[in-house]
Amino acid sequence: MGIRIDIVTAERLVFSGDADLVVVPGVDGEMAILPHHASLMTMIQPGEVRIKMGTEEYYLAVSGGFLEVKPERITILADAAERADEIDIARAEAAKRRAEERLTSRTAAEVSGISAEAALRRALIRLRVAQKKRQRKTIV
Repeated sequence: MGIRIDIVTAERLVFSGDADLVVVPGVDGEMAILPHHASLMTMIQPGEVRIKMGTEEYYLAVSGGFLEVKPERITILADAAERADEIDIARAEAAKRRAEERLTSRTAAEVSGISAEAALRRALIRLRVAQKKRQRKTIV
């Protein structure tokens, strides 16, 4: 038996199931979590969550949040999260273009550059996760 994982946002339950391995984007790099992992609570950064159960792999894009690990359960409280099959590639590509345009047109004094960089990073993560859906038929 694997470890139970729930990924939730303020709006909804995004994913719930069992896993043999979960990889999350921690603040200090990727963290791999196996069943019976030591208890842990930490922040996560925007990135890709990979869930493996047997031969199945699932990919989700998260925009940050908190991770709680207990020996039998993982809970991710995400600011925002999308499964690979929910990502609209055209919309993500448009967001990427807008963020790139904001970055190239900003002046050195603009603080909005930080938000443009964050928007670009989110768009790139969403595109990477969505492309994995195309590559594998077993993705959620």
